[in-house]
Amino acid sequence: MPRRTADGRDRTCLFDPPRTPDMRAFRIAYDGRPFHGYQRQPDVSTVADTLLSALRELDVPFEGDTPSGYAAAGRTDAGVSALAQTVAFEAPEWLTPAALNSALPADVRAWAHTDAPDGFHATHGARERGYTYHLYAPGADRSRARVGAELLAGEHDFHNLTPDETGTVRELAIEVERDGPFLVCRFRAGGFARQLVRRLVALLRAFARGEADRDRLKHVLGPDPLSGPDGVGPAPPEPLVLTDVVYPDLTFQPDENGVASAREIFGQRHRELRTQAEVARSIQQRLPTGPD
Repeated sequence: MPRRTADGRDRTCLFDPPRTPDMRAFRIAYDGRPFHGYQRQPDVSTVADTLLSALRELDVPFEGDTPSGYAAAGRTDAGVSALAQTVAFEAPEWLTPAALNSALPADVRAWAHTDAPDGFHATHGARERGYTYHLYAPGADRSRARVGAELLAGEHDFHNLTPDETGTVRELAIEVERDGPFLVCRFRAGGFARQLVRRLVALLRAFARGEADRDRLKHVLGPDPLSGPDGVGPAPPEPLVLTDVVYPDLTFQPDENGVASAREIFGQRHRELRTQAEVARSIQQRLPTGPD
């Protein structure tokens, strides 16, 4: 299959020696709702499988099941979306975000890229990751939520807030802001244990509503394991977004066509969901309230 540019021109030249692909990193945005998480799984649709299928369709060289050097910044759970998921692999020069988008479904958009040094690893090279959770909580007290965030921030052993048995000691920065009926909860750390953000959100919600106090938070952060009714379950995944991944030595260049495509797709999704929400609200308001 000949190499082609985004506009379909043939990049093959019989007189030029083939170039060795260089390591490149791509920023990927996706709507996580249709997928069973990022990481590849048998028999279900994942973001990684979708991305790798697109690379095969574009005839990007593979080494085994993936392009050489392939790695991703994080393994988002089923339903979790991303603005700045980052994947890196040895890619031909012609593979721009726009070219990659030509083989991807609308749910997944590449929108920026950069050259990366040899040996770069998208998982291990990340210095910091950022997640944002849009918590619908119109009755929650923002001041209490901020106090809870201060108590939960810093370095702690979060073994009661993740199913992981190792790597549970983390240092987190947490910010909480009010945006209409939502509490926007932002988390930053070098890395996150599984379900940690969603369980922290559940704990913050309980604290902001007055359903948990300082002693409860201290107990959750304490050394004793919690289970059953004393445990903290995760908040739903759909309001969670991977919003940032920081690499000390990389500067990503937005791709004009990739950004335009992503803005159009997610703008359309926003309009569709707002319309669906308005329909649901209209039905709910017109239902009988019951006997007086």
